[in-house]
Amino acid sequence: MKIFGKRNDGTHHESDVDRSAGHASFLNPNSTLGEMDLHLIGEGRHERLWNALGAHVLRDDNGELRGTAFSVWAPNAQAVSVIGDMNYWDKFTHPMTKIGTSGIWEVFIPDIGAGTKYKFAVQTIDWRWVDHADPMAQQTEIPPLTASIVNESTYEWNDKKWMQARSNFEAYKAPISVYEVHLGSWRPGLNYKELAVQLAEYVKWIGFTHVEFLPVMEHPFGGSWGYQVTSLFAPTSRFGSPDEFKYLVDHLHQNGIGVILDWVPAHFPKGEWALAKFDGTALYEHADPRLGEHPDWGTLIFNFGRNEVRNFLVASALYWLIEFNIDGLRVDAVASMLYLDYSRKEGEWIPNRFGGRENLEAVQFLQEASATAYREAPGIMMIAEESTAWGGVTRPTSENGLGFGFKWNMGWMHDTLEYIKHEPIHRMYHHNQITFSILYAWSENYMLPLSHDEVVHGKGSLLDKIPGDRWQKMATLRALYGFMWAHPGKQLLFMGCEFGQNDEWSESRSLDWHLNGYEEHRGIQLSVKALNDEYKATPALWDQDCTPDGFQWLVGDDSQGNTLAFARYSSNGEVLISITNFSPVPHEHYRFYLPSAGKWKEVLNTDDLAYGGSGVLNTSLIESDGEQHATIRLAPLATVWLKKA
Repeated sequence: MKIFGKRNDGTHHESDVDRSAGHASFLNPNSTLGEMDLHLIGEGRHERLWNALGAHVLRDDNGELRGTAFSVWAPNAQAVSVIGDMNYWDKFTHPMTKIGTSGIWEVFIPDIGAGTKYKFAVQTIDWRWVDHADPMAQQTEIPPLTASIVNESTYEWNDKKWMQARSNFEAYKAPISVYEVHLGSWRPGLNYKELAVQLAEYVKWIGFTHVEFLPVMEHPFGGSWGYQVTSLFAPTSRFGSPDEFKYLVDHLHQNGIGVILDWVPAHFPKGEWALAKFDGTALYEHADPRLGEHPDWGTLIFNFGRNEVRNFLVASALYWLIEFNIDGLRVDAVASMLYLDYSRKEGEWIPNRFGGRENLEAVQFLQEASATAYREAPGIMMIAEESTAWGGVTRPTSENGLGFGFKWNMGWMHDTLEYIKHEPIHRMYHHNQITFSILYAWSENYMLPLSHDEVVHGKGSLLDKIPGDRWQKMATLRALYGFMWAHPGKQLLFMGCEFGQNDEWSESRSLDWHLNGYEEHRGIQLSVKALNDEYKATPALWDQDCTPDGFQWLVGDDSQGNTLAFARYSSNGEVLISITNFSPVPHEHYRFYLPSAGKWKEVLNTDDLAYGGSGVLNTSLIESDGEQHATIRLAPLATVWLKKA
């Protein structure tokens, strides 16, 4: 018996099933599990878990369908059976057999293949029968339906060039400009294939290097934006099949665009049909609600200390990186995992074995997930959404860090948005909010986010946060982006913000694309395109992001003028100067220090008429005086970039 699969280059290979030592054939000649599989699962080290558990279509040497093998981990169940289309959902037709003491049940059902809907009927430890979706399902019904679907990929990848380049990709010193996307509301009504064409065309035009999708893993409630995941191995069926999602990733890669996924290992919904009390006991979660229930989100917390659960989660990360060629995972809610007292009052949490608040088991899991991901998928990025001052988030695991490649700089985001909320006349009293981030800019490897979280739940749009009249709002937003793109760190911008969406985002409706018919919104969009284009062409803005060698203050203390200037350096000595005027007053003769003598030219100005600005530009070369200073024109509420002429 063989299980055939396809490598990313389209060639065929025999599955790991055939290479495992000692099949469990004494129970089932069609087993997808061998003795080595059982050992690795028990140890929590089966990195290709999706090849062992779940539903697997089996074919003979000629490719003819033989049937489907099912397997599931349910150690405390009294009985388990497969129910589905093949047996009219009768739990007595296809009972499963328990393999020794492994806690794994399996059965082979002949003559059924891809497209078959199924669940596991589990007789719990208290003798109740509960129908559960497959935790390892690779395809699901469209919510609110909850059945799993047998999947067999036939997709042929066409991104060989991208994947070869990725294997040598060094994100720390590469241009990374991320466009954050919620697939359901970017342009509603599109499936994965339609999104592939339209999204790739748009992102390529506007110049972002990567897209980041809010969670695409299957989730029952669309209002969670995907953050309450029930199937960690299945892309949502709302927009098509798993192979059609592969097409989306593939097409983006062929257009030079990387793909990052939001990944949610911190918690999961309480729905009885999914992971909760899977065999009648707290299997994936902690039994004690002080450890196992999240007080903010009404969800359950994974038991990171249990081998099989940790294995399940690490394998989920690898599954997306390996089977879907994903280029990075942004790990959601890391802070909630790291602290046992997260969002809990005294008496509502249990200290660790040393009496502290750190979740040592979660730390171990995060270290294992990041280290394994980087080992098995070279060139990818692991990105942490971590909102506290936990030390060493991006420090290697070999140095007792968490091992992430990047951390979202939530401090920068908060301080910057608070700064621009002030009336310009008051910004002089809050100048430290716009400069403070440089004091810790290299304590971690940072990504600067202006994410979906900042434009929902009554927070309004970015434009809503900015005081002044309509022109001032638009100008400030363009100036902010110019400052952001020049600041040390990679950048991420949520969809709609690139053209100045008027209203806050809602997952239930489309972005207001019609706004780009108005000059002021089109101007913001064109300014973002210009920023991306110049950014990618300027190594000074990215190849020393993660070292202070790439930065120098030129003007950091001009609180009266609401103005700041700094230089960015590439590793080969190229320089870019960024100057931002956050006041509504033009500075016609602004004098500042230059990092080197000579002639300089303006390469970008957010006040350009093409972007909806007032047209206060520096059309002639800027030359240093004998004291290595220069004088330029600074438009109100604008960012200017200079390079050596």
